[in-house]
Amino acid sequence: MIVLRSALFALCMVVVTPIYAVVATLTFPFPPMVRYRVISGWAKTMIALLRLLCRTDYRVLGVENVPAGAAVIASKHQSAWETLAFQCIFPPQVWVLKRELLRIPFFGWGLAMLSPIAINRRDGRGALKEIAAQGVDRLRRGFWVVIFPEGTRMLPGTRGKYGIGAAHLAIHAGVPVVPVAHNAGEFWGKNGFLKRPGTVTVSIGPPIDPNGVSASELTRRIEAWIEAEVSRLPHAKAAGRPQPQVP
Repeated sequence: MIVLRSALFALCMVVVTPIYAVVATLTFPFPPMVRYRVISGWAKTMIALLRLLCRTDYRVLGVENVPAGAAVIASKHQSAWETLAFQCIFPPQVWVLKRELLRIPFFGWGLAMLSPIAINRRDGRGALKEIAAQGVDRLRRGFWVVIFPEGTRMLPGTRGKYGIGAAHLAIHAGVPVVPVAHNAGEFWGKNGFLKRPGTVTVSIGPPIDPNGVSASELTRRIEAWIEAEVSRLPHAKAAGRPQPQVP
């Protein structure tokens, strides 16, 4: 049943994505915030289909930690799931991502309409400058900025090297960093076709004030909170237990 449900979800994604790509290109004349509200409907549709077809739901802990003003989100990255679900959980947002993603047919076209901060990850110093300059611009427009400090999706139970991009932007813009931990990789794996039933847990940490600390120290605090929180979340596959089901 997991294979069948996952196949149905994949089929729906193949059908729906080109339609939304056309809609996305038609929003070009509108302001960025209007474009976002229209195009983010694709992500919300995918999350709804995931719940309906694959019985993969989510719960959010720490909603009270979401600040009123725009902030930088520094999140664990395990799956494509969080790039969709965050559009349901957090205020309007843009992402720091590699430029190559914008070249993907249909998906990349819609992504380009969402004002992302597209960088060349191989250009370390230049990438930091782009993150700071474009990030401040997006924050001033009212967008949150989502950064995955590890730079790539990690398997559950593993940790990558945390980059200083999120901390650098927060210090440069004078806004807090909101650390986020989750266990989405337990249900939708890295490059995984199977979508397992159960409830993804997303945990939002208290905002971290960037004032008076260096980028390296702020990054250390971000990493410490995320990794400690990830270790507390359910790891059903790793423990060999049945997947936790939606109540």
